[in-house]
Amino acid sequence: MNAAFIPVRGGSKSIPLKNIKPIGGRPLVYWTVKAACGCADIDAVYVATDSDRIRETVEGFRTGTEADLFAKVQVIGRSAETASDTASTESAMLEFAENHVFDNIILIQATSPLLQSEDVARGFAAFAEPGTDSVLSVVRQKRFHWANGEDGYAHPTNYDVFHRPRRQEFDGYLVENGAFYITSRADLLRTKNRVSGNIRAVEMNEDSFFEIDEPSDWVIIEALMKKNGITAPREVPQILMLLTDCDGCLTDGGMFYTEFGDEIKKFNTRDGVAFARLRSAGIVTGIVTGESVDLNRRRAEKLKLDVLVPGCRDKLAAIREICTARGIALENVCYVGDDSIDIEAVKAVGFGCCPADAHASVRACADYVAKTKGGDGVIREITDLLLG
Repeated sequence: MNAAFIPVRGGSKSIPLKNIKPIGGRPLVYWTVKAACGCADIDAVYVATDSDRIRETVEGFRTGTEADLFAKVQVIGRSAETASDTASTESAMLEFAENHVFDNIILIQATSPLLQSEDVARGFAAFAEPGTDSVLSVVRQKRFHWANGEDGYAHPTNYDVFHRPRRQEFDGYLVENGAFYITSRADLLRTKNRVSGNIRAVEMNEDSFFEIDEPSDWVIIEALMKKNGITAPREVPQILMLLTDCDGCLTDGGMFYTEFGDEIKKFNTRDGVAFARLRSAGIVTGIVTGESVDLNRRRAEKLKLDVLVPGCRDKLAAIREICTARGIALENVCYVGDDSIDIEAVKAVGFGCCPADAHASVRACADYVAKTKGGDGVIREITDLLLG
């Protein structure tokens, strides 16, 4: 079993409660917990804290649109001794190892929000190399180092001043960036150190050189997060109306015809239950579809939907008209679509969703991609997300 260990304490002096201070739209600790949870090599993610506020924040990650992603997270306590200003990280790791059973541990520092799941996976790949006892994350730096000698003069330590290499010809040197360290539980308990034995280094993006220790680091790292496209998913706004396409969402997209030319479609009963729940919650419901067939009208009537817009070629324009007529802001609309005709609507509403088997172009712009395929209860899944 591989366990991720993320120690976060509430007593930071430079930035009070910095581990839950928002950065990039989420608490600082969110980013490293997300990176750990997103790595298939990690079986459980333990966040150790002495703060009730941090505990509540991390436990809150297990709700909302990313609940499944954070299912691996467990928040555990840590003693006052290991959470003091003078305590070493190793003391917290050893306390954890003495009270939990696992095979290998990856220490992840919450102050490294540029860490990605892919970096962690590369770390475990290196750890699996024959003869490897430990792994640490590094960045490559290409700077010229100097040091004062005993003679009182400065001397270069990593290059020859008479043969100054060009940057592209300079290998540089590796620097710990503090993002993660991997070792076995046995070696941790034996050496009482985060790394030991034969150690491999895994290089990360040079931007990850920065850690958050001082307020000025906050500005730098937030800018680097934007540069690297590290953004938080949108929060689900208050939903007052849910509209959906029909074929590919309420059905699997298949169209069946009898020998007499009658069209047959298969709808899902679970979606019927979902619409009833939405209606009970006072949420307006409807279908906005490009097709104009009696079958869709009869389904809408049976579900007691408030809106049916058949033969629609401009979904967004239709939704805007419905919003105006009902006094509902676009921000408070959830729309479910599955193909290119739905893209503009999915992007414009407050919460754009699509089935798991929607076209790739729709999945790319949706706020939420369901785990359910069209016709298999997509509306039920989204309704459960919205209403709990």
